[in-house]
Amino acid sequence: MLVNQFLFLGAVLFCIGVYGVLARRNAVLVLLSIELILNSVNINLVAFGALWHATDPANLSGQVFALFVIAIAAAEVGVGLAIVLMIYRNRRSIDIDEVDLMKG
Repeated sequence: MLVNQFLFLGAVLFCIGVYGVLARRNAVLVLLSIELILNSVNINLVAFGALWHATDPANLSGQVFALFVIAIAAAEVGVGLAIVLMIYRNRRSIDIDEVDLMKG
């Protein structure tokens, strides 16, 4: 399989994720869109790692960076869902347009 196909898949996932972040008003769907963006980055990391280190199979730098991004994404989802849960408990809605104002 060519690297171009992985890069195209990563670009498509990234574009869908950016559209989801910009167009959606539901906070959970925005978090899912951010996950799509991070997964597109993972695909690109693995594809470039396979391309640049094709002669050295012991060098797994792309895969290691992808695992690092997965760990960061898991932490981001945990914190994000906790924030969304607290917003829902306080406002009975997770519409991000309603939470753009801070109350003192």
